[in-house]
Amino acid sequence: MSHEILIVTESELKRTLKLGRSVNDLVEKAFAALATGEVIMPPILSMDLPMVNAEVDVKTAYIPDFEHFAIKVSPGFFDNPKLGLPSLNGLMMLLSAQTGLASAVFLDNGYLTDLRTAAAGGVAARHLAPQKVETAGVFGTGVQARLQIIAAHIERPFKKVLVWGRNRDHAEACAQDIAAEIGVEATAVDSAERVVKESQLVVTTTPSREPLIDADWMHPDLHITAMGSDQEGKNELDPEIAAQADLYVCDRVSQCELLGELRTAKQTGNWPSDQTPPELGQIITGGAAGRTSDATITICDLTGTGAQDTAIGNHALELAYSLNFGTKIKTD
Repeated sequence: MSHEILIVTESELKRTLKLGRSVNDLVEKAFAALATGEVIMPPILSMDLPMVNAEVDVKTAYIPDFEHFAIKVSPGFFDNPKLGLPSLNGLMMLLSAQTGLASAVFLDNGYLTDLRTAAAGGVAARHLAPQKVETAGVFGTGVQARLQIIAAHIERPFKKVLVWGRNRDHAEACAQDIAAEIGVEATAVDSAERVVKESQLVVTTTPSREPLIDADWMHPDLHITAMGSDQEGKNELDPEIAAQADLYVCDRVSQCELLGELRTAKQTGNWPSDQTPPELGQIITGGAAGRTSDATITICDLTGTGAQDTAIGNHALELAYSLNFGTKIKTD
């Protein structure tokens, strides 16, 4: 028996779905759902391909009351820019939560992942950053560096951004794009230390395997969202930072202790083996305390969850049907 599947392209999604407060709200709901304990979310299927400087992740989650669940394939091939291709691409499938039949395929080249990942950073800023942020800093110069700052700016409308990257030209281009997009003063800087010490909100967006931020640079009224470490072996933060933080929060503890900054902190003895940090969903729902004052150090360890993919996938499908875009095909 045949049925219809909706095929949606990246260009169609980009014309109709943009990063904004509504996307931050959507991802916040996904984290809140995780806190209920009713979401079915298996471990990430993660494949490291060092011989081609690449990785592939597969994520999924079933969220009660959502009509569909997503299965997302997310390859990252980090030498692609040398070929004039983006580092990240991929696709997302949406299946009926009632029948398991495929409902849609989003040939988005990672666009939905980009949005939901940035929105997670926005949600972290909403609940963990100081109420007043004058300066934000970002490590990295790619798509996420730009989007993370946009999402954070929605929650904390800072006036200045400092951009650090290994390639100065790329950092300059990133700063120019940020300034044009959100109308702030954005500057590329050579000193990673300066970025941290002058900022109240810092986001790390790199695939680094060595710490970029030193524990000695920590100061009160600082929040760091670390989202680059999402595979074993990656590490953007000095592990001693976990011990210094007044509040350390994970998107999903079981993922962070295998793939995120928490893994390194535990391995180096900077996080007690008998302590479990709160998850972002618990902060959102009030199950755990968030930032208690501006004069504290907070860290959010983001590895990316299948719940985020299911949330934005359902939203994208609803949008496609309401605005009548995409191509329907029959399975027979």
